[in-house]
Amino acid sequence: MMEGRVKTLHPKIHGGILALRENPFHVKEAKNADIELIDIVAVNLYPFEKTVLKENVSLEEAIENIDIGGPTLVRAAAKNYRHVTVITDPVDYPTILEELENGDTSLDTRETLAVKAFRRIVDYDFAIDRYLSRRLTGEEIMHLKFGEGTTLRYGENWHQSARFYKEPDAPETSIANAKQLHGKALSYNNYVDAENALNTVLEFGDKIAVAIVKHNNPCGLATGKTLGEALVRAWDGDPISAFGSIICMSRKADLETVEFLKGKFVELIIAPGYDNDALEFLKNKSKELRILEVPMDKRNSRENTYRYIEGGILVQTKNRGIFEKWDVVTEHPFPDEKKGLAGFSMAACKHIKSNAVVIAREYEKGCYQMAAMGAGQPNRVDSIKKLAVTKAAENLKLMYEKEKPGVSLDEFIEAVMRECVLASDAFFPFDDSIVHSAENNIRYIVSSGGSIRDNEVIATANRLGVALVFTGMRHFLH
Repeated sequence: MMEGRVKTLHPKIHGGILALRENPFHVKEAKNADIELIDIVAVNLYPFEKTVLKENVSLEEAIENIDIGGPTLVRAAAKNYRHVTVITDPVDYPTILEELENGDTSLDTRETLAVKAFRRIVDYDFAIDRYLSRRLTGEEIMHLKFGEGTTLRYGENWHQSARFYKEPDAPETSIANAKQLHGKALSYNNYVDAENALNTVLEFGDKIAVAIVKHNNPCGLATGKTLGEALVRAWDGDPISAFGSIICMSRKADLETVEFLKGKFVELIIAPGYDNDALEFLKNKSKELRILEVPMDKRNSRENTYRYIEGGILVQTKNRGIFEKWDVVTEHPFPDEKKGLAGFSMAACKHIKSNAVVIAREYEKGCYQMAAMGAGQPNRVDSIKKLAVTKAAENLKLMYEKEKPGVSLDEFIEAVMRECVLASDAFFPFDDSIVHSAENNIRYIVSSGGSIRDNEVIATANRLGVALVFTGMRHFLH
């Protein structure tokens, strides 16, 4: 009946839902069949998702919680949203009741509820698919859901278009939920770098920390007793690379801290909040400076990470933790008081592209600064020899000019390097990394260990007076 709109389902119900009120033929057929029109359909589906989460739930119990009639009613009502209000979430009851006091729901409300209803059915069917595929066919099925597609300024390069899609329940402490307070629209690279900067800062828990990221690598990183101190030390770690960078701060930004950035070009700033005068200063600094606010006290992050490749997607659990063990494998002791610095150095390694090497110093009691890093090299020795130790000497020269230690530059560099910790994100395949580190006065090294040549590496460290710790935890980042 109703021109085929109602075929297999009971017309007393589905004729009342699906009838087009503006169609005289539909209205006449309904009247002749004694069908009353239905204006509201409210359905709470059988709790399939909750049922299958229960421990030791049986297949029979799961199947009995697959709703059949509910989804049919929902789909019918959503299909006829121009005339029917469909409700699938009790959260919407108060809003709908308020509108009904004026006679009926608005078309805008009915449209929104129809979209929500179809999404609810999709999610419900996806849950059934995942469970039954695992139980009946042994297949692991994954369905991902993203919405609110936003057009970005461009992709990785100007000629590439890009969009950002957000998870419906994205964690509060995430770039996805960042509130933009000022500046140009974000680009693809801004999102990628901002994610790295935020994750790096979150690595240090409740400590005051500042990360400076360029091309998806922390180029500056420091902790401090004040936010201003941490920012200055992070910047001094590599002021050349900091040009055009992204800065993330673990504390609410104050005016004294952000005034340090006067005359310095940065792309984006992230903080959990901003004092009014600090925000005004940053806005006046540049109309294009992107300013993001991200709460950092609600760290309920996802368990997995995802990466798309052509034709498929890779899923892995997040890289949590720094050390699995603390095994001093050399004759030369690794002082307990350097464990904090070692942890800082390895935490930085986690967020730098492999092969990653970090050289860090304790510039005052309990406060740490990345002096240099080597990133993204096909072999680890280049990360040390050609990048990290060379860059450390350059950066320490700049620090020397500011700190004025009262000794010669060479004496300052040697003294600092002898107290630094070098962290490697993975094991050393050969002892050449130890040799080049020792040649540049590095005496303390942490790495995962696990190479077939560990004994050779340890022997070289013993010969050269280097203290070496194996942590048992690798931190590749590709």
